[in-house]
Amino acid sequence: MTLCIPNGIIGKEKEADTGVGNGDFRMDGMDNKERIMQCAEELFYAKGYDAAGVQEIVDMAGVTKPTLYYYFGSKRGLLEAILDAKAQTLKLRVQEQMGRPGDIKKKLHCLADVYYDFFQEEHKFYLLLMALFYSARENEAYQTVKPYLGDFYRWVRQFFDNASRELGNMNGRQEQFAISFIGALNQFLVFLWDQGTPRDQGQRQIDALVDQYLHGIFS
Repeated sequence: MTLCIPNGIIGKEKEADTGVGNGDFRMDGMDNKERIMQCAEELFYAKGYDAAGVQEIVDMAGVTKPTLYYYFGSKRGLLEAILDAKAQTLKLRVQEQMGRPGDIKKKLHCLADVYYDFFQEEHKFYLLLMALFYSARENEAYQTVKPYLGDFYRWVRQFFDNASRELGNMNGRQEQFAISFIGALNQFLVFLWDQGTPRDQGQRQIDALVDQYLHGIFS
Protein backbone atom coordinates (compact mmCIF):
# COMPACT_ATOMS: atom_id res chain seq x y z
CA MET A 1 0.00 0.00 0.00
CA THR A 2 1.52 3.27 -1.04
CA LEU A 3 -0.34 5.85 1.04
CA CYS A 4 1.62 7.25 3.96
CA ILE A 5 -0.47 8.34 6.94
CA PRO A 6 1.63 9.01 10.06
CA ASN A 7 0.48 6.94 13.01
CA GLY A 8 -1.69 8.78 15.52
CA ILE A 9 -2.96 11.64 13.36
CA ILE A 10 -5.79 9.95 11.48
CA GLY A 11 -8.49 11.20 13.79
CA LYS A 12 -7.23 14.80 13.71
CA GLU A 13 -8.28 15.41 10.14
CA LYS A 14 -11.92 14.51 10.82
CA GLU A 15 -12.04 14.81 14.58
CA ALA A 16 -15.80 14.88 14.80
CA ASP A 17 -15.92 11.53 13.07
CA THR A 18 -13.90 9.60 15.64
CA GLY A 19 -16.82 9.05 17.97
CA VAL A 20 -14.48 9.34 20.97
CA GLY A 21 -15.94 11.43 23.75
CA ASN A 22 -19.09 12.47 21.90
CA GLY A 23 -22.69 11.32 21.77
CA ASP A 24 -22.31 9.49 18.46
CA PHE A 25 -20.53 6.50 19.97
CA ARG A 26 -22.91 3.62 20.74
CA MET A 27 -22.20 0.38 22.60
CA ASP A 28 -25.75 -0.66 23.43
CA GLY A 29 -26.24 -4.42 23.53
CA MET A 30 -22.55 -5.30 23.25
CA ASP A 31 -20.94 -7.85 25.52
CA ASN A 32 -17.66 -7.04 27.27
CA LYS A 33 -15.47 -8.48 24.54
CA GLU A 34 -17.23 -6.59 21.75
CA ARG A 35 -17.23 -3.39 23.79
CA ILE A 36 -13.50 -3.60 24.45
CA MET A 37 -12.78 -4.19 20.76
CA GLN A 38 -15.01 -1.31 19.69
CA CYS A 39 -13.48 1.12 22.17
CA ALA A 40 -9.95 0.05 21.28
CA GLU A 41 -10.58 0.55 17.59
CA GLU A 42 -11.98 4.02 18.26
CA LEU A 43 -9.01 5.00 20.40
CA PHE A 44 -6.39 3.45 18.09
CA TYR A 45 -7.96 5.37 15.22
CA ALA A 46 -8.22 8.67 17.08
CA LYS A 47 -4.93 8.64 19.00
CA GLY A 48 -2.72 6.01 17.42
CA TYR A 49 -1.89 2.55 18.73
CA ASP A 50 1.07 3.60 20.86
CA ALA A 51 -0.71 6.58 22.43
CA ALA A 52 -3.85 4.67 23.41
CA GLY A 53 -3.21 2.95 26.73
CA VAL A 54 -4.86 -0.12 28.19
CA GLN A 55 -6.25 1.90 31.10
CA GLU A 56 -7.87 4.36 28.72
CA ILE A 57 -9.43 1.51 26.74
CA VAL A 58 -10.93 -0.23 29.77
CA ASP A 59 -12.17 3.06 31.20
CA MET A 60 -14.00 3.82 27.98
CA ALA A 61 -15.40 0.29 27.78
CA GLY A 62 -16.48 0.30 31.42
CA VAL A 63 -14.52 -2.83 32.32
CA THR A 64 -11.35 -3.66 34.27
CA LYS A 65 -7.87 -4.49 33.06
CA PRO A 66 -8.20 -8.16 34.12
CA THR A 67 -11.26 -8.42 31.86
CA LEU A 68 -9.27 -7.14 28.88
CA TYR A 69 -6.38 -9.49 29.63
CA TYR A 70 -8.79 -12.41 30.06
CA TYR A 71 -10.15 -11.98 26.53
CA PHE A 72 -7.05 -10.81 24.66
CA GLY A 73 -3.95 -11.48 26.76
CA SER A 74 -2.35 -8.16 25.92
CA LYS A 75 -2.80 -4.91 24.04
CA ARG A 76 -1.23 -6.54 21.00
CA GLY A 77 -3.62 -9.47 21.31
CA LEU A 78 -6.47 -6.97 21.32
CA LEU A 79 -5.21 -5.38 18.11
CA GLU A 80 -4.87 -8.82 16.52
CA ALA A 81 -8.48 -9.64 17.44
CA ILE A 82 -9.69 -6.45 15.74
CA LEU A 83 -7.60 -7.20 12.66
CA ASP A 84 -8.81 -10.81 12.53
CA ALA A 85 -12.47 -9.84 12.67
CA LYS A 86 -12.40 -7.04 10.09
CA ALA A 87 -9.88 -8.58 7.69
CA GLN A 88 -11.87 -11.82 7.59
CA THR A 89 -14.92 -9.89 6.41
CA LEU A 90 -12.97 -8.32 3.57
CA LYS A 91 -11.32 -11.61 2.66
CA LEU A 92 -14.66 -13.39 2.28
CA ARG A 93 -15.99 -10.63 0.04
CA VAL A 94 -12.88 -10.66 -2.15
CA GLN A 95 -12.98 -14.45 -2.48
CA GLU A 96 -16.65 -14.33 -3.42
CA GLN A 97 -15.97 -11.86 -6.22
CA MET A 98 -12.89 -13.74 -7.42
CA GLY A 99 -14.95 -16.90 -7.79
CA ARG A 100 -17.61 -15.34 -9.97
CA PRO A 101 -17.52 -15.69 -13.77
CA GLY A 102 -16.55 -12.75 -15.93
CA ASP A 103 -13.72 -11.26 -17.95
CA ILE A 104 -10.86 -9.24 -16.50
CA LYS A 105 -12.64 -5.92 -16.97
CA LYS A 106 -15.73 -6.99 -15.07
CA LYS A 107 -13.74 -8.68 -12.32
CA LEU A 108 -11.44 -5.71 -11.75
CA HIS A 109 -14.44 -3.42 -11.41
CA CYS A 110 -15.99 -5.86 -8.95
CA LEU A 111 -12.75 -6.09 -6.96
CA ALA A 112 -12.54 -2.29 -6.72
CA ASP A 113 -16.20 -2.19 -5.66
CA VAL A 114 -15.49 -4.63 -2.82
CA TYR A 115 -12.70 -2.42 -1.47
CA TYR A 116 -14.77 0.75 -1.95
CA ASP A 117 -17.80 -0.69 -0.14
CA PHE A 118 -15.64 -2.02 2.69
CA PHE A 119 -13.90 1.34 3.05
CA GLN A 120 -17.27 3.09 3.25
CA GLU A 121 -18.40 0.73 5.99
CA GLU A 122 -15.11 0.49 7.89
CA HIS A 123 -13.17 3.63 7.05
CA LYS A 124 -11.73 3.98 10.55
CA PHE A 125 -10.38 0.46 10.48
CA TYR A 126 -9.05 0.85 6.93
CA LEU A 127 -7.24 4.11 7.72
CA LEU A 128 -5.91 2.64 10.95
CA LEU A 129 -4.59 -0.34 9.02
CA MET A 130 -2.63 1.87 6.63
CA ALA A 131 -1.34 4.12 9.40
CA LEU A 132 -0.04 1.15 11.37
CA PHE A 133 1.74 -0.19 8.31
CA TYR A 134 3.79 2.98 8.21
CA SER A 135 4.92 2.65 11.81
CA ALA A 136 8.61 2.03 12.46
CA ARG A 137 9.55 -1.46 11.33
CA GLU A 138 10.60 -2.44 14.85
CA ASN A 139 7.30 -1.18 16.26
CA GLU A 140 4.86 -3.68 17.74
CA ALA A 141 2.02 -2.20 15.71
CA TYR A 142 3.85 -2.70 12.42
CA GLN A 143 4.80 -6.27 13.28
CA THR A 144 1.17 -7.00 14.10
CA VAL A 145 -0.41 -5.47 11.01
CA LYS A 146 2.17 -6.60 8.44
CA PRO A 147 0.69 -10.10 7.81
CA TYR A 148 -2.76 -8.66 7.24
CA LEU A 149 -1.60 -6.13 4.68
CA GLY A 150 0.39 -8.91 3.07
CA ASP A 151 -2.90 -10.78 2.66
CA PHE A 152 -4.52 -7.71 1.07
CA TYR A 153 -1.71 -7.56 -1.47
CA ARG A 154 -1.81 -11.30 -2.19
CA TRP A 155 -5.52 -11.18 -2.99
CA VAL A 156 -4.92 -8.53 -5.64
CA ARG A 157 -1.81 -10.31 -6.90
CA GLN A 158 -3.87 -13.48 -7.31
CA PHE A 159 -6.30 -11.56 -9.49
CA PHE A 160 -3.52 -10.46 -11.83
CA ASP A 161 -1.97 -13.93 -11.82
CA ASN A 162 -5.30 -15.31 -13.01
CA ALA A 163 -5.68 -12.48 -15.52
CA SER A 164 -2.31 -13.24 -17.07
CA ARG A 165 -3.92 -16.21 -18.77
CA GLU A 166 -6.30 -13.79 -20.44
CA LEU A 167 -3.72 -11.10 -21.19
CA GLY A 168 -0.59 -11.87 -23.10
CA ASN A 169 1.17 -8.57 -22.43
CA MET A 170 1.79 -8.87 -18.70
CA ASN A 171 5.19 -10.49 -19.26
CA GLY A 172 5.66 -11.40 -15.62
CA ARG A 173 4.60 -7.95 -14.41
CA GLN A 174 1.75 -9.21 -12.23
CA GLU A 175 3.50 -7.92 -9.10
CA GLN A 176 3.88 -4.44 -10.58
CA PHE A 177 0.24 -4.39 -11.63
CA ALA A 178 -0.93 -5.51 -8.19
CA ILE A 179 1.17 -2.96 -6.30
CA SER A 180 0.23 -0.07 -8.56
CA PHE A 181 -3.46 -0.94 -8.55
CA ILE A 182 -3.88 -1.29 -4.79
CA GLY A 183 -1.74 1.82 -4.24
CA ALA A 184 -3.80 3.93 -6.63
CA LEU A 185 -7.04 2.59 -5.21
CA ASN A 186 -6.05 3.32 -1.61
CA GLN A 187 -4.90 6.81 -2.49
CA PHE A 188 -8.19 7.48 -4.24
CA LEU A 189 -10.31 6.06 -1.41
CA VAL A 190 -8.72 8.42 1.08
CA PHE A 191 -9.00 11.36 -1.32
CA LEU A 192 -12.73 10.75 -1.81
CA TRP A 193 -13.25 10.45 1.94
CA ASP A 194 -11.33 13.64 2.70
CA GLN A 195 -13.40 15.48 0.10
CA GLY A 196 -16.65 14.25 1.62
CA THR A 197 -17.66 12.79 -1.75
CA PRO A 198 -21.19 11.31 -1.74
CA ARG A 199 -21.18 7.54 -2.10
CA ASP A 200 -22.87 7.40 -5.52
CA GLN A 201 -20.54 10.04 -6.92
CA GLY A 202 -17.56 8.26 -5.41
CA GLN A 203 -18.69 5.02 -7.05
CA ARG A 204 -18.64 6.71 -10.46
CA GLN A 205 -15.15 8.05 -9.81
CA ILE A 206 -13.92 4.62 -8.72
CA ASP A 207 -15.35 3.15 -11.93
CA ALA A 208 -13.55 5.83 -13.94
CA LEU A 209 -10.29 5.04 -12.12
CA VAL A 210 -10.61 1.35 -12.97
CA ASP A 211 -11.42 2.16 -16.61
CA GLN A 212 -8.30 4.31 -16.79
CA TYR A 213 -6.24 1.52 -15.26
CA LEU A 214 -7.66 -1.03 -17.68
CA HIS A 215 -6.84 1.25 -20.60
CA GLY A 216 -3.20 1.14 -19.48
CA ILE A 217 -3.26 -2.64 -19.28
CA PHE A 218 -4.80 -3.18 -22.70
CA SER A 219 -2.89 -0.44 -24.53
